[in-house]
Amino acid sequence: MKQLAKREDQIMQIVWRLEKAFIRDIIKEIPDPKPHYNTVATMVKILVRKGFLKSELLGNSYRYSPAIEKDAYRDQHLVNIKKKYFGNSLPKMIAHFAKGEKLSDEEIREIIRIIESQKS
Repeated sequence: MKQLAKREDQIMQIVWRLEKAFIRDIIKEIPDPKPHYNTVATMVKILVRKGFLKSELLGNSYRYSPAIEKDAYRDQHLVNIKKKYFGNSLPKMIAHFAKGEKLSDEEIREIIRIIESQKS
């Protein structure tokens, strides 16, 4: 699965949240300064061609919905990040993120609970 470019990711985040959207709905959700309608329409067509979105003709307009679940996309890219930047080591990846955070005692206990639940 290919990685999304910045604007593609922005559009996908909107469509994942809305579940179904016309181009005008997507544009409404993009922060100012808003891109031109044709720019968004082109990006959406690229996302359809890449297999991230699917389209449905309603009257004379297309409505778009995700062809790939957000969780599936996220999971695939986390696997790639783990391989590329952490030598495919989950402990190294977790340690990296933990170092950058001031974890509360409750957050640490939650992480331990999640890890413990994976033992079964």
